[in-house]
Amino acid sequence: MNSKNVLQKSLTFSYSLVQAFYWMNYACIIGYASVYLLSAGFTNTQIGVLMAVSGAVCTVLQPVIAGYADRPDSLSIKKLTFLVSVLMAAMTGVLLAFSGRSKIITLVTYGSVLMLVQLLTPFIYSMGIESMNQGKKLNYGISKAMGSLSYAVTVYALGIIVAGIGEHSVPVCVLLFILIFSLYLTRFPFKKTAVSGAAGEQEHSGGLLYFYKKYRIFCFTLIGCIFIFISHVLLNTFAFQIISIKGGGSSEMGSAMSIAAVCELPTLLCFTYLIRRFRASTLFWISGVFFALKAIGSFLAPDIPSYFTVQVTQMGAWALNSVSAVYYVNSIMDPRDAIKGQAYVTTAYTAASVFGSLFGGTLIDIAGVNSMLLFSAGSAMIGMFIIFVSVQAGERQRKAYIPASDEV
Repeated sequence: MNSKNVLQKSLTFSYSLVQAFYWMNYACIIGYASVYLLSAGFTNTQIGVLMAVSGAVCTVLQPVIAGYADRPDSLSIKKLTFLVSVLMAAMTGVLLAFSGRSKIITLVTYGSVLMLVQLLTPFIYSMGIESMNQGKKLNYGISKAMGSLSYAVTVYALGIIVAGIGEHSVPVCVLLFILIFSLYLTRFPFKKTAVSGAAGEQEHSGGLLYFYKKYRIFCFTLIGCIFIFISHVLLNTFAFQIISIKGGGSSEMGSAMSIAAVCELPTLLCFTYLIRRFRASTLFWISGVFFALKAIGSFLAPDIPSYFTVQVTQMGAWALNSVSAVYYVNSIMDPRDAIKGQAYVTTAYTAASVFGSLFGGTLIDIAGVNSMLLFSAGSAMIGMFIIFVSVQAGERQRKAYIPASDEV
């Protein structure tokens, strides 16, 4: 077997690079949004509104673009991802050119980049899943672990950089990582799955109503996702404010986010083992329990060391959810609805971002950070309950599960 054939069958390394540089972008843009925007003169409420508007636009666009991507005659998700990344680079360039000169330009450009990076999430996931469904050799858990490790290194390093040379370093890093991401994206060997024309057009002729009728229980699951994602969004969007009331600053924020990201690695690296022994649906609802534990712990933690300890729950919260959700959707969806299914999970996240960012910033300004943390804990517990009930109901109507192997 020649080296070309080996490379064609093993995409883990190439996909890991795509994941890594995507999440490095995400760490800068989302993770340090509050830090950068506060330094630019925005209030917590204004930051919340900006996050909410960018999330709202993304919520509208994701299902539309995903519906287009699922069509047999559309551009591949790789090409769509590249086009979005080029637009992100252009917006970041404008942000840098006018940095500190105009709050309006900062508002528009940073808001656009916030929206675009969230828009890419289901495409990144779908590239990996579609490659595996095509029979390609790809270990999704390892690739996602590389994304988490890169996120951990980025938030930690950027915390030190911001503390040392200032908040203007955030958009500089964003532009750098976008360019590198675009480069590695072009090198990822992805081809769109061919779908028979007549059948494909018939399946994709419906919109949201079609999807709801076909996957009603899953739509109820998405409501639970929104509640746990609201909690997750609040803890991440306002991480700097949380750290501040517990006695820390931007460096401690970077450390906390880095600890959480590192704690994701054992789950992601062992996910192949887990998916062989548990159904994706079981792992999915267990992640809801950990989201609730993290939110409650964040509220109760009295100082920085205890807050750092709470970050360990990330291994069962976001780490488990981010991979099990992808497998769960893949196991219950018609392949011709796969990208839409992944997009609706991401849409649930962006919808949560709209509410969480808008309400969270206002709540902090009116009642303080602790009130926001209490609300986060309540939201996570409601979401945990809804996901458990809906997933159990879905199991009773479940289609044959797609077997997982160490390369699926």
